[in-house]
Amino acid sequence: MMPAMWTDTHCHLDAPEFDADRDSVVDRARAAGVAQIVVPAVEVSNFETVRVLAHRHGFAYALGIHPLYTGRAQGADLQRLREALSANHDDPRLVAVGEIGLDHFVPGLDLARQQQFYVAQLELAREFELPVILHVRRSADTLLKHLRTIKVQGGVAHAFNGSEQQAMAFVDLGFKLGFGGAMTFDRALQIRRLAQTLPLDAIVLETDAPDIPPHWLYRTAAQRAAGETSRNEPGELPRIAALLAELRGLSLQDLAAATSANARTALPGLARLVA
Repeated sequence: MMPAMWTDTHCHLDAPEFDADRDSVVDRARAAGVAQIVVPAVEVSNFETVRVLAHRHGFAYALGIHPLYTGRAQGADLQRLREALSANHDDPRLVAVGEIGLDHFVPGLDLARQQQFYVAQLELAREFELPVILHVRRSADTLLKHLRTIKVQGGVAHAFNGSEQQAMAFVDLGFKLGFGGAMTFDRALQIRRLAQTLPLDAIVLETDAPDIPPHWLYRTAAQRAAGETSRNEPGELPRIAALLAELRGLSLQDLAAATSANARTALPGLARLVA
């Protein structure tokens, strides 16, 4: 039987947490069966970094301004994003506009400014006929409101943690829902319920590495203060997926095939990279 081959639809491989051993992280991921990784940008300053990483390792990338970075972004950054999307329009490894969206969880953020950047980036995604990778943090309804007005080519609702009704609203608009390390915690009852009951063709897998570590990597605040680390890696994806396979009663091979196919549907550019 062929080994399961996985697609990590969200990994910040450019993060400084990987600076010391990035190549080894990639090697471990490939050894674990992770065949493709999507590396989303978070601000203008790392557009070129994610592009170069994707080309170096044979991965895919997205360009966008993350809602948590809108506070220090300039209005001119939207023009720089337009220029980057235009310059890389024919690059097969550019598969989405992202990571974009809204964050209604972190205190002190300018929600109006977030919304301004989100709407502008949806319009760019529509202009360049690209799907989007969405940051969804207590913001699903507002994200959906704008998606109904500004029609884009679907994409991924990353780290989804909303209601079933919200989940299906994203699906109806052509989106897949990203599940990762949060699903591995026993207390994540709603996420597990959705992972188990949503249509299989609505689900993609992700790590969000180095963030959202699965339960076996989690460290308490006291442990972190004592110097213990909890860095997530894309190589953890198959172990995360094993829980989803158990919840749904699927083999790892069938789950890997289904979720990777879903990733290619959500981000059609990936199909050009596996062909």
